[in-house]
Amino acid sequence: MTFTLPRFFGSLGVALCAVLITTAPVQAQGTPQTVTDLAGRTVTLPAKVDRILLGEGRLLPALGVFERDDVARRLVGMMGDYETLDPAGYAQWRSRFPQLDKVPRVGRNNAGSFSDEQAIALRPQVAILGLAGGHGPSKNDRETLARLEAAGIAVVFIDFRHDPLRNTPRSMELLGAVLGKRKEADAFNTLWRAQLERVESRLRTLPAGTRHPSVFLENRVGLADDCCATMVGLVGVLLDAAGAENVARGRIPGEHGTLNPEFLIATQPRLYIGTGIGSMATTGKSPLRIVLGADATPEAARASLARATQRRGIAQLEAVQQNGRAHAIWHHYYNSPFNVVAVQVFAKWLHPALFADLDPRATLQTLFTQFQPIPLTGVYWTSL
Repeated sequence: MTFTLPRFFGSLGVALCAVLITTAPVQAQGTPQTVTDLAGRTVTLPAKVDRILLGEGRLLPALGVFERDDVARRLVGMMGDYETLDPAGYAQWRSRFPQLDKVPRVGRNNAGSFSDEQAIALRPQVAILGLAGGHGPSKNDRETLARLEAAGIAVVFIDFRHDPLRNTPRSMELLGAVLGKRKEADAFNTLWRAQLERVESRLRTLPAGTRHPSVFLENRVGLADDCCATMVGLVGVLLDAAGAENVARGRIPGEHGTLNPEFLIATQPRLYIGTGIGSMATTGKSPLRIVLGADATPEAARASLARATQRRGIAQLEAVQQNGRAHAIWHHYYNSPFNVVAVQVFAKWLHPALFADLDPRATLQTLFTQFQPIPLTGVYWTSL
């Protein structure tokens, strides 16, 4: 599989091909360390980091890998996207760490709501931001970046969203350096890489020229009434890694867009996969959303997928009409360090014989048991 660097990296070119975490050759205890972040920027960190700010609330699970005893211990501020976009997931963290509700919010669920002034007033030593933004400041928000750095705040960029299979282990390595917990980063990355290799190694055994199953990947089902929002980036990257032919590739600009229903009906992709942004609490208000996540039950998840696939333009797909070819997955895997689980789920749907013994739920359980301070609950994928 070939990966390319994000277009906005420009002339940095091959200099960004690795995230290097470096320290001085001889470093006394208490000496600041220098790291290179996912944007290729050299950043000097305090010798001891006690005050951090999260540029996206949904980075909490990544932080939890390193702060299992008290995820809020060093957290002085965060965006408010987690409780808005995934309320069931946030509620589980709040139940374990009630003090999270007292952490000041520096914005809501989009980059434009981020308050530079409030962030600076909280006096973080380090701000951890997402490289590609989306629901918080990104590398392209140059004015915000300049203001934070002028206030003496070290800004580091990580990435689970734009190029997840390259950047997830690099991001975890970087977080381990920032938080002074490199062993935890190494342990996580060892397991993550092993689980990805379980998929990649078997796909390499397929005969040369094997055509992968075609898939229509519907984006955030039920967010709008019409059809047919889709992705080639984000969750689409994870789908590609599992050996799929995404019918949207080459037909939409950028990471996401909309396909014509007539095109889908004429093409008849072999599989339908929708991404779920619903929860048990939203079923009454948004009945066409697919219910998945920390509070979902198997029955509610399947029933919501059945309702969602009866919409005009989707109900006409053969993949929906035939058993075993219509599925749904939790949307938030697109911005999660546990994204390897989605790759495994897709692999089983796409190549059931090749991955008959693969158990993605067991993989997810292992990740939670070893690296999260909260238990695994809920349902994160379903099928008709």
